[in-house]
Amino acid sequence: MLAKLLNHIEDYACRFLLGVFVVLLFVQVVMRVTLGIGMAWIEELARYAFIWFVFLGAAHAAHLSAHNRLQTHINLMPKRIADTLLLLVDLIWVGFCLVLAWKSLDLIGLLLEFPYDSPALGWSLAYVYFVFPIAFVLMAFRVLQVQYLKLVKGIEPGDVEQQEVSKITDGDSNATGNSSSKGKG
Repeated sequence: MLAKLLNHIEDYACRFLLGVFVVLLFVQVVMRVTLGIGMAWIEELARYAFIWFVFLGAAHAAHLSAHNRLQTHINLMPKRIADTLLLLVDLIWVGFCLVLAWKSLDLIGLLLEFPYDSPALGWSLAYVYFVFPIAFVLMAFRVLQVQYLKLVKGIEPGDVEQQEVSKITDGDSNATGNSSSKGKG
């Protein structure tokens, strides 16, 4: 239940942030071309929306097991060795994410102690930078979630790219539904 709610929050937050980014840039381009003016606050807000989109999207991709990896050499190994190697790599990834989350909290603490406001919007960058601990903790959780589903529940992550290609070529509207029926989430 909580995982499904988190899935929806991630999904809709990414969609919303990407939409905001695209609309703001479109408005900025139209204003520059038609009126010859640009607004600094639009560019700044678009930049922050894009940063939040990228980092929350990375956590969402970890949930889908859709991050790029070199799988060729892994696919040549016996399954047990490949699973062990992938678990080791994912544990290193989780450690890396947690270190970055911790260090970003240090940075946010400094920005709260010595405030620095964004030039156009006047927002404290401490609040803008909150995406880093949120996204890195979420990414660590998602990587562990995928490993749990794989190793404990026996649910293999689906190939997200292949599912999307199948949706386009076969007109199969259930291609993404297959991953959720495999227990992802």
